[in-house]
Amino acid sequence: MDDHVLEKLKILAESAKYDVSCASSGTVRSNKPGMLGNTVGGWGICHSFAEDGRCISLLKIMLTNYCIYDCAYCINRRSNDLPRATLSVSELVNLTIEFYRRNYIEGLFLSSGVVRSPDYTMERLVRVIKDLRTVHRFNGYIHLKSIPGASRELVNEAGLYADRLSVNVEIPNEASLKRLAPEKDHQSVFAPMLYIQQGVLESNEERKKFRYAPRFAPGGQSTQMIVGATPETDKDILGLSSALYQRPTMKRVYYSGYVSVNAYDTRLPALKQPPLVRENRLYQADWLMRFYHFKVDEIVDDAYPDLDLEIDPKLAWALRHPEQFPIDINRADYEMILRVPGIGVKSAKLIIASRRYSRLGFYQLKKIGVVMKKAQYFITTNELTMKTIHEMTPQTVRTLLLPKPTKKKTDENQLTLFFTD
Repeated sequence: MDDHVLEKLKILAESAKYDVSCASSGTVRSNKPGMLGNTVGGWGICHSFAEDGRCISLLKIMLTNYCIYDCAYCINRRSNDLPRATLSVSELVNLTIEFYRRNYIEGLFLSSGVVRSPDYTMERLVRVIKDLRTVHRFNGYIHLKSIPGASRELVNEAGLYADRLSVNVEIPNEASLKRLAPEKDHQSVFAPMLYIQQGVLESNEERKKFRYAPRFAPGGQSTQMIVGATPETDKDILGLSSALYQRPTMKRVYYSGYVSVNAYDTRLPALKQPPLVRENRLYQADWLMRFYHFKVDEIVDDAYPDLDLEIDPKLAWALRHPEQFPIDINRADYEMILRVPGIGVKSAKLIIASRRYSRLGFYQLKKIGVVMKKAQYFITTNELTMKTIHEMTPQTVRTLLLPKPTKKKTDENQLTLFFTD
């Protein structure tokens, strides 16, 4: 590999590492004669996960880290003094093919800073993935970050070659976005999102009539929000996520704990480390909305605008609604079983299937995979009833289920010195 290109790779891979929305699920490209690579459900190489749980290696890189914008939260902002680099279209195409042939990667996650204009940058990104598909017959996974403000024509062309397209919301509130990134607005983000949605829906209708009609972004779209850079509550963030999930092509909303990369900017909070616990709670709440039939106003509301950092959102909801429990695990419907802390989607389905043959007790539920440490306070079973949330009160149950502080183990082989005054 050319040393000059390798140096660019180091710089651009480092610049791309803060974008977390690099999922590679939702599309299947089988191996075809005359084509290079397939996708089934070092520097710049990140690991993502397919829908079936398989780990996939992607070349995660930017076309350029030059940018005309000066967003306060971005490492690549115009005013930052850092190494800059730009890969030509041919350099990036050859790099992807070379990495694939060496078995380093299975796909490409491509983003870019904005140079000259959104359309100029988007046109170069489209040329990269078009050359990969049409010239080099690359059949691996491609996730392209669409540029906010790009024209409909370029977004439509990108959808013909990319498996997934995404546009980052970044800041969930328009006023906060204007304060930290005066040159951006939400309209420039939501417009490409709408183009992607229309393209996917039109493609689906066309493929119902014509079997071999080209697919448009078969993996749908995703987006990302920064958590902790602005004063928005979890209610604000999840409210926007819920609205985005109403769109038929939105597959994932990612949450990225704010990393203080520009500590000198007084518009930003002075955080010593990213709010990782809050980020994790948002992902858990997101999971509840997507798979557990929870509405956003059940998870967060005006009385509880932020998620509890000590316990997971489902347990927090259950403790706030003791009147819903305990439920009879042998009689309750599927939706209510899903709301029991300690019971997941797979366990709930197994409970529904298993109780057709016999009544379930503590031992059977544990074998199914139910976390009885949590669930026991919210259910009754075939056996003698255990103390539930009503006999123990929600506060008592919360205290029992709070994570215990970990004590640092002392190595008995080490000499310990005690000093006294």
